[in-house]
Amino acid sequence: MGVPGKEHHAIDIMMSPSASPAESVQLSSPNGSMKPAPLWKRGLRSMIYHWLAFSDWLIEWTPFVLVVSYWIVCTAIFVMCNTTAIAVFYYFYMIMNLYVAVLAAIESFLSMTPMRNAAKLADKVDANGGKFSSSDDDLPTMDMVMVAYLPNEKDIVIEQIMYALEELRYPSKKLRITLAYNTPVPIEPIETQLRDLEKEYDQLKVIKVPNSKSKADNLNYFFSLPESGADITGIFDTDHLPHPYNPRWAAERFLKEKEKVDIVQGRCIVYNTNDCFLAKMIAIEFDKIYAIAHPGRSRLFGFGLFCGSNGWWRTNVLRGLKMDGSMLTEDIDSALRAYGEGYNAVHDMNVLSYELAPTSFAAFWKQRMRWTQGWTQASIRHFPLIWTNPPKGERTRNERVGLVSLLCIRESSYYLVSQHTCLLLSFIINDWPHDVPSFVRLIFFRYPLAEWFLFLTILALIFTLYFTNRVRSEFTSWKSMTAFSILYTPYLVLQAIMGLYGHAREIVKYSKWNPTAR
Repeated sequence: MGVPGKEHHAIDIMMSPSASPAESVQLSSPNGSMKPAPLWKRGLRSMIYHWLAFSDWLIEWTPFVLVVSYWIVCTAIFVMCNTTAIAVFYYFYMIMNLYVAVLAAIESFLSMTPMRNAAKLADKVDANGGKFSSSDDDLPTMDMVMVAYLPNEKDIVIEQIMYALEELRYPSKKLRITLAYNTPVPIEPIETQLRDLEKEYDQLKVIKVPNSKSKADNLNYFFSLPESGADITGIFDTDHLPHPYNPRWAAERFLKEKEKVDIVQGRCIVYNTNDCFLAKMIAIEFDKIYAIAHPGRSRLFGFGLFCGSNGWWRTNVLRGLKMDGSMLTEDIDSALRAYGEGYNAVHDMNVLSYELAPTSFAAFWKQRMRWTQGWTQASIRHFPLIWTNPPKGERTRNERVGLVSLLCIRESSYYLVSQHTCLLLSFIINDWPHDVPSFVRLIFFRYPLAEWFLFLTILALIFTLYFTNRVRSEFTSWKSMTAFSILYTPYLVLQAIMGLYGHAREIVKYSKWNPTAR
């Protein structure tokens, strides 16, 4: 507060990258006139700005240097190793990669039962003319929260809201749709249109979250508001188009399982496969993740996870846990915290939602960098889950094995794949092959039993791809599946690179949040 009788000057030190130091540091006199800041202030501002710019540049590029150095050093070490050490490394990597491949094949086989059961239930509803086993009066009240970063989703937000309002088949009095969005600058006429829609539809609530910088901020602000009385709360990214029966299937699962289920995670399907080849590959990858890996792991190890979007929670559980804005993947963190507290998540293959895949490699890279670094953060934080127990009850040995696989082996797989690749590169450097047969013998048949490891690993991958093909969505094709199968091994190497990059970013404490471009 000001002191009576004194004059004060306000110094604007906003460090705008687009403004020069002279423009960014100015003095405001009491009469409102502006004059340049003193030379020493402009010099200080310039030094601070350039130091921060250099610091950002250093943090941005240090992970790249670390990852490139890692590949060079690992390859060089293998080049210089003696034959005994190379043989030990070779068999170790083959055994570990075979374990990962066999585990994926087992999960893919186990996922078939949930898929078949879901198909039977859907066929039964279709045969009854869309009538479900539960009556509308028994259905729980639901909040569906759509989260948006408006500059990124300004072109789709209106049509996504209208889709949710008009297409979802759930009693309107029992389903409230909330848009929680943030934007650094006003975006018109979109924001006015959103407010007009709120006035037109009683079912809709639009919330502009103040001072928000992330999805976690948007959700936590929603949780801070007075409760609406909803029993179940669903979280959706705004690019999602839930199947018309999505909330109904989730409600049916909660009613059927009673108090045994706290979270219902649905299947996410990429639908913009006509946009580009990359979207086609991501669509099949999502089929593998959501229809194969998640339900298969849930059956194998006895626990499921919320995956960030298209997930329905018991409202009291979600409001109790909230989201941790310090985590890059606050959704995975919340899922693991929920599991740590003893809450149960299930994967339901009828709770479908359709989403957009990145259509450029740059957008894809930013998305996966956020995911890999976020998973690293979550794995480090929740590593103690392996040996601890929930407040009530005790984790089974099977669950602990699953946690080791999820939090340890999955993170270690980036090193297993990358170092195995470096080892094969060292073979080529030391014994340069002069024809294709020599190359094949050098890479795949260098040691006794090598062909058996190779055969079993390839067989496991074929099984995984076979089951993935059986559950692929209507937006994919045989051609896309064939291309994905051919590119699968190189993609595993790319995944390893992205995983290492995420680890390097975590080492340098890279914390920039990059929303996926739409």
